Amino acid sequence: MAKRSGSRRLMSFHQPFLNVDAAVFPDFDLLLGKPLPVQSAALFYRQLKGPFDAARQLQWLVDTPERLQQYLALAGGLGTRLRVNIEIDVGLHRGGVADNATLARMLEMIDANPAALEFAGFMGYDAHVGFGVPKVLGTPEELLARAMAIYQGFADFARTHRPALWNERLTLNAGGSPSYTLHGAEKLSTEISVGTALLKPTHYDIETLAEHEPAAFIATPVLKATGPVRIPALDAKSRIFSWWDVNQRQTFYIYGGWWLADYASPRGLQFNGILGHSANQENVNASPSVGLRVDDQVFLRPAIAEGVLLQFGDLITVRGGKIQDAWPVYHQTG
Repeated sequence: MAKRSGSRRLMSFHQPFLNVDAAVFPDFDLLLGKPLPVQSAALFYRQLKGPFDAARQLQWLVDTPERLQQYLALAGGLGTRLRVNIEIDVGLHRGGVADNATLARMLEMIDANPAALEFAGFMGYDAHVGFGVPKVLGTPEELLARAMAIYQGFADFARTHRPALWNERLTLNAGGSPSYTLHGAEKLSTEISVGTALLKPTHYDIETLAEHEPAAFIATPVLKATGPVRIPALDAKSRIFSWWDVNQRQTFYIYGGWWLADYASPRGLQFNGILGHSANQENVNASPSVGLRVDDQVFLRPAIAEGVLLQFGDLITVRGGKIQDAWPVYHQTG
């Protein structure tokens, strides 16, 4: 994706992943996607190896004056300079600076400590533009206009309040997978974030991503085919379920289960809530027309990308019905 987009910028959300990113992409610029506890930031520096120049290529995200004070102390302890990007609240209300008074305190701290801190820009994440807000409160376009007006207000304040910190190289990050398709017309941001939209889990089945196609699935084999649904203790009386519902006339048990995912293929599979979940052998019902047999594959579509993908091994890439490659998945811990 970096090659096709011409971008050499990545966003990272987890300290072990950040260290891997710095090692695998030593010439990329990295921006944190959430504020990390200062202990995690310190651990990053202890584990940093290779030519990646954190003082030049890395932006730490800070959301409060208190966290900025912690990072200032970290910079002093390390004897290095930290680039800090300030998270601003543009309407999502998930934290970040929400008023000019708070922003003024943070800019003053940066301005007063030029050997330890560098102002790198703003992050204004606007996921609420794409989902989570009832249509009666505004269309995605209207919500984006409001978000960018708030963003512009913070930018104008910083430019006038601390002009020495403002320059054309600042990273003014906006967007996000739910809203990135709407950012083509606005002129304020200097970069737009997008990630999960490229895989499109079910949580991202939203209007702004209508042209995207799902690109990540869980594949698991059928272990058992046991016929019409049978409920423990009901035994033969269970046949009322399959008589009433053709989609309970076949029962299959798959390898594993209880993932945050929905059955995608073959069509017609449905989870049996009476039998309940199992992370060992999950049950799934269907009509005889699905044609599944033992050792066939069942495919599930994750509801989210980050957490679900990390439960498995390599991603197997498929094009034109043929396996192309195996992509390793980052480990959760360093």
